[in-house]
Order: sequence, then C-alpha cells, then structure tokens
Amino acid sequence: MSGSELAARVRKALSVDTEDFDRRAAEEAERLKDEVREGTFDNTEAIVGLELELYAVDARSGSLRRVPRSLLGLIGFEKELGLHNAEMQTSPQPLNEHGLAAQEAELKANLAPALKRTDREDIRLVSDGMWTVPPTGETATDYLCDSVEQGGVRIATNMSDAARYHAMANTDYPTGMRIEAPHVSLRADTVMPESLITSIQPHYQIPHAPDLPEYFRYALRVAGPLLALGVNAPFFPPDLYDDADDAEIVEDAWMEHRIGVFEDVLNPADDDAPDKVRFPPDFESVEEAIDDIVADETIVPMDVEGGARFDDAFAHLRHKHGSYWRWVRPVFDGANRSSANARIEFRPLPAQPTVRDAVSFQAAFAGLLTTLTSIEHPVRSMDWETARENFYAASRDGLRADLTWITSDGAETTNHDRIYGELFEAARQGLETQGLSTEAARRYVRPLRERADRRTTPARWKHDHVAAAVDENVPLAEAIWGMQSAYVDNQTETLLDGSFVDWL
Repeated sequence: MSGSELAARVRKALSVDTEDFDRRAAEEAERLKDEVREGTFDNTEAIVGLELELYAVDARSGSLRRVPRSLLGLIGFEKELGLHNAEMQTSPQPLNEHGLAAQEAELKANLAPALKRTDREDIRLVSDGMWTVPPTGETATDYLCDSVEQGGVRIATNMSDAARYHAMANTDYPTGMRIEAPHVSLRADTVMPESLITSIQPHYQIPHAPDLPEYFRYALRVAGPLLALGVNAPFFPPDLYDDADDAEIVEDAWMEHRIGVFEDVLNPADDDAPDKVRFPPDFESVEEAIDDIVADETIVPMDVEGGARFDDAFAHLRHKHGSYWRWVRPVFDGANRSSANARIEFRPLPAQPTVRDAVSFQAAFAGLLTTLTSIEHPVRSMDWETARENFYAASRDGLRADLTWITSDGAETTNHDRIYGELFEAARQGLETQGLSTEAARRYVRPLRERADRRTTPARWKHDHVAAAVDENVPLAEAIWGMQSAYVDNQTETLLDGSFVDWL
C-alpha cells in the first residue's frame, strides 16, 4: 500500500463522528447484555487459547529484521504493530489434558515450518520480551522514531499499514508517544516505540458468562505473582540510554520494562485525559464490565462495516474494545452464536524463551482460576490496591519483589515460598479438577516452580549476564548485545522442545 493510500485511509478514519460512533457502541452494548442474560455467551466447559508474538532478527548478525509482508502470509502469521513483528493465535480448546496438549502441539506445528521457511531468508523468529539490537546500519532511536508527513497525516516508516495504528498519532487524544524509564527518555511522533515489546496472552473462557466478575477478581490477584515469574525485559537497546554510568544503568534496571513502555507510549503525558493502559478495577457484575468498555474513551473511531459474523451485531463495541487496553480485560465475541463466549484475556506476560514456558503460564493461569473460584479462596478479599501494588512491584523487581498474598487459611503473608507454594498447588489442583493426571498437571507447572525455587527468571538471567560483563569493564552496548546473542542461541536449541530451566 502506498503512503498516499494509507494516509487517505487514516483521514477517513479520523473523519468518523465520534459521538455517533459511541452512541452505536452503547446501543450494541445493551443488546450484548441481553444476549449474555439469555445464556448466548455461556460454554459447557472452560476453554483456553493463547496469543504468541515474536520478532524477527537476522539469522547471522542477530540484528532486528523487517519481515516481508509476503513472507508473513506464507508462514501463516498475522501482522502486528512493527514491520519486524509476527503474531499467531491458537485455536480455542477445552481445558483438559487433550486441550492443553493440543495448544502446545499447535504452537509447535505452526512454528516449526515457519522457522524453516524464514531461515531460507536468513531470518530468525525470536520469542522475547523486548528486542535490543536494532537493524544493521540503524539506531533503535531512528528505527522507532522515523516518520513522514503524507497529506497532513503523520506516518511511521516502520509500522504495519493498518490505518488504526497510524491514526493513533493523528487524533486529538494526547497519546504519550514517549518512554520514561530509568536512564531512558525517548520522544516520538507516533506510537511506534510500542513495537519494542512482545507478549504472550493466555485466554480463559468462562463457562457461565455472568460469573465473569468472580473469575476476573481472582485474575487481578494472581497478576502480580505470575508477572514476577515471567519477567523478561530488563534492558533497552543501548543507544536509548541517556549518558550515565554503565554500572548505574545495570543497577537501576527494572526486570520488566514492557509494562512501562506500553503505558508510556499510549497513555497521555499529562493528567488531562484518562489513562488507556492501566490495571483494571474489580467488577460487581458482567453488565458493569461491559459498561466499562463503553465508558472507555474512543481514540480511533472508524467506519465499521457489518458482516456475516454473529458478533458483527456488536461491531462498533468490538472496535472500541480494540483500544480498551487493560492489563487484564474481559472479551465478548464469537464468529457464530454457538461459539459466542465471554473470556478473560491475561495481558501482563512478556513473550517467553520457549513454547513450553508459554504453555506453562497458560496452564497455570487456567488452573488457578479453576481452583480459586471453586473453593472461594480467601485471596478474593485482598484489597484491590494491594493487588495493583503487587503488579507494579513485580514489573520492577521480578521474584525479588515484595509481594503480599492471603493464604487459604485467611492469613496475610509476604513469604516467597509460602506464596508460590500455595499458587503452584492451587494451579495443580485446578488442572487435576479439569481431568489432568497428577503427573501431567505437575509437568505443566514444573517449569514455573523451578523458576521460583531457583529465584531465577529470564530477566534475571539476562541481568546477571550483562552485570557480569560490565563488572569486567565490557562496555554496556557490547554486554547487552552479547547477552542477546546468547539468548537467541539458547532459544534456537530449546524453543520447540525445551524450557528456560534447561538454560540454567
């Protein structure tokens, strides 16, 4: 698509009347509530799915690579924000032994041929929380900030050609388009800096849609502890750092910068508008959850055309939901009436070193929701503010964060072993409740239990690697790039048939 065609599409999107768009979304929300009350969005059982994002690097140099759009289509992956991004989604499966095995098998079945096909182009697909090596001959700053003006529309040079992505830099909403992190200050003209980060997103479909608020409440309370286990983005591309002492930059690094990047880029830089990316509230009813989507500020209203899908009856609300960025969010959709579902999308986790690690998080999250809701676990009574504090503490310090938990006997604890011992036991019990054998349930939980026992996450592995190099007077840039090379090399051997603990 030419720049002029893309600019025209952006201008068309920006010409849509926001008030009329919001009115239609609100009307659709009322119809959605009716369908939920009638049982249309109920399932006979819990169902799980997973989104997996990757980025591309040069197979020889390890530098970031743009993926040709034709190649992306050949390997069956979807476009994401940056030209270097690729995304795949698993087919929803029942939460049982066969369903989880199918999730893992589907990821491998799609990744294996994709890796072979991209290798012919000297491209390697990487599962990681944040890339750190820019394209050859470019700086990360240039790659993230390069843009042009086309017919009065600001277009990011290295962004995919979806009009909604580019529209975010051209609306009245004061999108931050910046990064503020320890020793990093970046300003851009588009939301392209968000393409630094990649994630996995487990989905859990609720058997009975009106029960979504109860599951959601527990999802918020496990968000911090699960994020602490999954952190995988302690360093930025070196040229993004301000002029500071290398050892100080290493000392001050957060274990998961992905959280801050997403919030900084998309939230307003001041307090004149509400944050779009944030830790969500508890909901008292499923109707309240739907109302929260309706109340969210629309930043890119578009002329939404109807189609043959069942959920096209809620097309404006679904489009609005696309920029309803919460770290945990409710989703209501379905291609047809029989597949309509209410689910929880769990968004805090960065992409993981291996397929097994990603599926372990998916299984643990699903097992926890199963157990905690069924036994009405006392952590339900934890203050929302404490759950939020756990979340941001985990992003900063990973497994060294000060986390608070309420145990099954109602006692408050900050003891690491007690917290994770109870979490893993609850996850195992939930998986067994769904029909998994004890050994199968333990197999899914084991990679995460190993991280907790060893106090080692992918972020800590990266941080230790860089810290050791800097201690030996290796310049920070070389230390980060050396770490990244080791990460990709380890992943090449283990992505499909290993786990992160094999690296230790």
